[in-house]
Parts: sequence; C-alpha cells; structure tokens
Amino acid sequence: MSRTVNCVFLKKEAEGLDFQLYPGELGKRIFDNISKEAWGQWQHKQTMLINEKKLNMMDPEHRKLLETEMVNFLFEGKDIIIDGYTPPSE
Repeated sequence: MSRTVNCVFLKKEAEGLDFQLYPGELGKRIFDNISKEAWGQWQHKQTMLINEKKLNMMDPEHRKLLETEMVNFLFEGKDIIIDGYTPPSE
C-alpha cells in the first residue's frame, strides 16, 4: 500500500515517495513532505537545468547550485528561470 504525504509543493495530500531519494536531512525533509508528482515535476526541471546550463555533476559547485534550485522549487515555490528557454505553446 502506498503512503501519502501532505505535499508542501502541491499543497494537498498526495502519494508519497517509496523511499528516500536524496541523502541527509534534506533527503528526509523531501521524503516526509514531497509527493511523487511534485518530485517528477522537479526531475523535469532538473533535467532542463543540467542540459541548458551544461552542468557537470562531478563539479561540487554545480551540485550545490542544483541543490539550491531544488530547495527553491520544492519548498519555496520559486519557479526555475532558464535564460533563453521559451516553453512550447499549447
């Protein structure tokens, strides 16, 4: 049976993650407060950030930037702005 969390990103009860995907205290905070749906939205944004900014995940500075953007997106409601990116029109 899946677990539910009060997702702070979606601001509603939703299906929680199956296990802690990120290490440390931040990982625990994500596991306890972020839903699968919200995490999926973050993964999409993360991929865009890595590709558009040409981030190297072996570089500690790039990993720190990505972690900061993740906290801003998931917990502070700040959307990710990528210079030069125009979202497709529907």
